[in-house]
Amino acid sequence: MALDPQLLEILACPDTHHAPLDYDAGAQTLTCTECGRVFEVRDDIPVLLLDEATTPGKAS
Repeated sequence: MALDPQLLEILACPDTHHAPLDYDAGAQTLTCTECGRVFEVRDDIPVLLLDEATTPGKAS
C-alpha cells in the first residue's frame, strides 16, 4: 500500500517546514528536499520525528 497523495501534499519537514517531501515507496522513506533528512514510513505511517530521522551519509 502507498501513502495517500493528498497526505503527501500536506506533509512537511518538522524542522524546516519545507514541503513537499519526496516519497520513495520502495524504501518506505520520505526525504526533505531542503535539509536532506530522511524519515521512515512504518506500516504506511510517516514517522516525522527529528530524533529518528537520518541525514545523508549518516547511519541511523
